[in-house]
Amino acid sequence: MMIGILAALSAALAVAAGAFGAHAAAGEQQAEWLRTGGLYQLVHAVAAIAIMGVARGPALLLLTGSAIFALTLYAMALGAPRWLGAVTPIGGTLLIGGWLWAAWIYTKA
Repeated sequence: MMIGILAALSAALAVAAGAFGAHAAAGEQQAEWLRTGGLYQLVHAVAAIAIMGVARGPALLLLTGSAIFALTLYAMALGAPRWLGAVTPIGGTLLIGGWLWAAWIYTKA
């Protein structure tokens, strides 16, 4: 149940970030960060919901990775220091790990 709640909140935040990027971003780079973060966060929120019944660990890893990935981009779009961009790949690495873990679980099913 908690995974579903987190995924739904994650998806809502992704939609809000995308809308903000489309209508109120300070510049093109900021809009692109919001679009990219929103896309990755939304896709992985839906993926977490889709696999949470079979692969809870990977679903949580996808949510964690997408949060780190997207939130660092959102923060930079809102004026945070650009060094946060060095943190973004940590989220991407967790996303890859979540997908690989899910694949491993599905080979056992």
